[in-house]
Amino acid sequence: MRHGKLTVITGHYGSGKTNLSVNLALDIAEKGDKCTVIDLDIVNPYFRTADFGKMFEDRGIALYAPVYANTNLDIPSLNIPLESILAEGGNVIIDVGGDDEGAKALGRFAPVISAFDDRDMLYVINRYRYLTKEPDEAVQVMREIEYACGLRHTGIVNNSSLGAETTSDTVRESLAFARGVSELSGLPIRATCAVEGAMPEGAPEPYEIKRYVKNLWE
Repeated sequence: MRHGKLTVITGHYGSGKTNLSVNLALDIAEKGDKCTVIDLDIVNPYFRTADFGKMFEDRGIALYAPVYANTNLDIPSLNIPLESILAEGGNVIIDVGGDDEGAKALGRFAPVISAFDDRDMLYVINRYRYLTKEPDEAVQVMREIEYACGLRHTGIVNNSSLGAETTSDTVRESLAFARGVSELSGLPIRATCAVEGAMPEGAPEPYEIKRYVKNLWE
């Protein structure tokens, strides 16, 4: 999967943003490249890149997260030196909270991000999540995110899945949905995500991932 040196990951709640962020970071580290992950998901306390701190540390991946991560505090501190992090070079991945509420935190860094040329802002879609089952619904959420943070997306990532029950048919049946989102938004499909054995033939920009983020009952 192609991405810029700064990759911002957004999407609807439960679309799989964090799992994608973790996969990207581990793939970058496996190649021996420098990688920093910034956890800006201040909306959902259950699925966060901050939960993978030990895994990242073992692989040399730097992690920045709100200081309230993994605590019961309600007010996070976003004292993250993004400009300095970008100046140090390497790959930077920002995992943003769901929908426009999560994007408000990203908006604090919009001036720094806008000034950085080598960047991607990828919108993750999942046909099987509520409120984004139709292309027009997914594009509406995408526009709300852009309005909230003051930044524009550069590509679409089709991460349509049903968790552990995902099959190649699950992903195949989402391809038309992803094409619809791409056509309505005017953005290219940058990746089709699927676990091993579930990638359908002919999927655009296939990107095989692992399921690191799982449901609480798994």
